[in-house]
Amino acid sequence: MKRETSLFAALLPILVLIALLTFNVLLFENTLSGANQIALLLAAALAGLVAHRQGLKWNKIREKIVSTIGSAMPSILILLLIGSLAGTWMISGVVPAMIYYGLDIISPKMFLFTAVVVSAIVSVATGSSWSTIATIGVALLGIGKALGMNEAVVAGAIISGSYFGDKMSPLSDTTNLAPAMAGTDLFTHIRYMTFTTVPSLIITLIIFLSIGFSSDFSGSMNNISTVKSAIEGTFNTNPLLFLVPAILLTIIILKVPPLPSLLAGTLLGGIFAVIFQPEIITEVAGAVENYTKASYLSVMQAMFGDVSLITADENVNELLSTSGMRGMLDTVWLILSAMVFGGVMESAGLLQRITRPIVKYAKSTGSLVASTVGTCLFFNTTASDQYIAIVVPGRMYRKTYEEKGLKPEVLSRTLEDSGTMTSVLIPWNTCGATQSRVLGVATGDYLPYAFFNLISPVMTMIFAYFNIKIRRIEKDEKMTSTGNVKVD
Repeated sequence: MKRETSLFAALLPILVLIALLTFNVLLFENTLSGANQIALLLAAALAGLVAHRQGLKWNKIREKIVSTIGSAMPSILILLLIGSLAGTWMISGVVPAMIYYGLDIISPKMFLFTAVVVSAIVSVATGSSWSTIATIGVALLGIGKALGMNEAVVAGAIISGSYFGDKMSPLSDTTNLAPAMAGTDLFTHIRYMTFTTVPSLIITLIIFLSIGFSSDFSGSMNNISTVKSAIEGTFNTNPLLFLVPAILLTIIILKVPPLPSLLAGTLLGGIFAVIFQPEIITEVAGAVENYTKASYLSVMQAMFGDVSLITADENVNELLSTSGMRGMLDTVWLILSAMVFGGVMESAGLLQRITRPIVKYAKSTGSLVASTVGTCLFFNTTASDQYIAIVVPGRMYRKTYEEKGLKPEVLSRTLEDSGTMTSVLIPWNTCGATQSRVLGVATGDYLPYAFFNLISPVMTMIFAYFNIKIRRIEKDEKMTSTGNVKVD
């Protein structure tokens, strides 16, 4: 028989996980290569013991683990394809061409501002922060490095813009999920989000502008020339290469699902490599006389394994190295371990047990919104998945918001401002683990500079505490009954 779990017992696996992760940071140079994965599995084992003492059968726990891993499988498959896409886009010269021409177009002082805007536009068009970061984001990071900028700052700008688009695009899965959980419609949700999202973006852009104009780029011109010369001496930087990202973005905008879209982009990269980069094909394949065989070997190697291209500049060599699908395996391992932990915790109801007192003591509008933000962050940290961080709090708080007289879009906006935005800030969350691997920048490094993601949850709490643009059911009903049009 299932027994009620004490709050301490429910918290114990999380406390142990925090302790293990802290030890890992202190003792291991690279915590994502195995240490954090084992920490998550050990914490999951402890949660399993708590669940067993509660009377839960192993079969039930296992079913929930499998179900939770299943929910993460689309993300894992996308992650693997992103690794392949990065490989073929590198040997085809697509990414090097973006860096080459980008260095001519973008002003160094305006670069961070431009990175946010470009990432936001592409992400709004595609509805996917993941696709944006894996394509345009990788090129922008290369440009930033060539300009001599801190890669963590550049990554923060790319993530800020990409997650703005992910949040505001009607094509985004989370933008559709949040209003569904709260009980409102998509476009009401998007319009209502602009009240908190636009100020957050403006503040973000101002911060990045100030960083850009306060930075010294006096030595960057020589570095830019070196990078361009190295790329030009290694690749055929033909403008036709931009057809690859243009076709991929068109496919995504046409609502083709992510997996076939990314596969198409990967194969296009391979085809363009064979056509435009015969010297790269020969270099990657090694001593192979038959060009057809060399093409097959090179494209396959780029899709699944390590490729390091040698130029006249060592710093550029670092920009032009990829690991294909193989480079994503540590991240896949991390996601699987996180899903095991989240599955065990959810199967035993431990996550709900921890958050129940929060709902009980949320009295005012401000405290209710702040509690929702904290709960979303909690689920992003413990369940390690942004969808769970939207779905579970959405179910938990929907009735409470209604009882407080708040319109459902208040809840849906809060879910997005916190659940979607903070997912990329957690190293073992599917989003944080993926973007860290794709950009090659540790989550803890870019976190302080992902200003849009940090500001968004704070902004939504400020609006709630100061009663700014908070839509209430009673007020709307009164306005409707008098025949007036309410402008919020």
